[in-house]
Amino acid sequence: MTSDDLFPGFRAERLDGAGTEIFCRIGGAGPPLVLLHGYPQCHATWHRVAPALAKHFTCILPDLRGYGQSGVPQSDPAHRAYSKRRMAEDVIALMQQLGHGRFRVVGHDRGARVSYRMAFDHPQAVERLAIVEVVPTHDMWSAFSAEMAMKAYHWPFLAQPAPLPETLIASAPDYYVDHTLQSWTRDKDLAVFDPRALALYRTAYRDPARLHAFCEDYRAGATCDRTDDQADLKAGRKITAPLHFLWGHAGFPAKTGDPLGIWRRWAENVTGSTTDSGHFGPEEDPEGILAGLLPFLQQP
Repeated sequence: MTSDDLFPGFRAERLDGAGTEIFCRIGGAGPPLVLLHGYPQCHATWHRVAPALAKHFTCILPDLRGYGQSGVPQSDPAHRAYSKRRMAEDVIALMQQLGHGRFRVVGHDRGARVSYRMAFDHPQAVERLAIVEVVPTHDMWSAFSAEMAMKAYHWPFLAQPAPLPETLIASAPDYYVDHTLQSWTRDKDLAVFDPRALALYRTAYRDPARLHAFCEDYRAGATCDRTDDQADLKAGRKITAPLHFLWGHAGFPAKTGDPLGIWRRWAENVTGSTTDSGHFGPEEDPEGILAGLLPFLQQP
């Protein structure tokens, strides 16, 4: 199963990342713009906003390593293979192959974590950075109240040592991914998802290798990703690229009190806007996402 019919006019490419193959869709014309998806999805999450963005930009939509149709590297005890630092290196490598040394980036969920890590590690490459629906990993862990722990239980669950979460999820993968998607929407309803995209999300969960990769992504979040964030915070480093933060009224960051204020601790130039959605703004409220993105991305 592919996402061909979700992206008419976009071409498919398979390019070398930082030690694994990265699948991506490319379409449009204009300055390069990378769109990075989140969990538990793939690049298909952008199908309602990418066509509008492609009128102004050359849009590159990769699947993160382990997700979608990209490669599934071997995991390691330190979980570095699925760190956001390594995923950012994948993006840098594929963009270099496409001839783009500098570009704009939009990241949602896990893709947003890859995006801000890329802005820290490769500031020369990131021209503008839009973050959708996350606060930094360090702050997310620090904000775990009882309410947050119930809402974001998957953070500590997926980060448990293998094979505990893999074994439990594999017993009912469709149920688990459907529950996850439904429970994070504003209306607690799967109807917001295109059936073709939903089929792709379910298919990935039936693959034991990809299921392990998803858990490794969260194990990295609990260990090396958090350590990398703490190192930047301790050193007083800030993201220099202009950063625009979009979050949903019914999403995770809305529960942290002052999410825009949190990002101002991490970046020098921060603006923000909200959407009428839960966690999945690109699929729940594409108009709100575009209203927040276009004025920011089109600035020189």
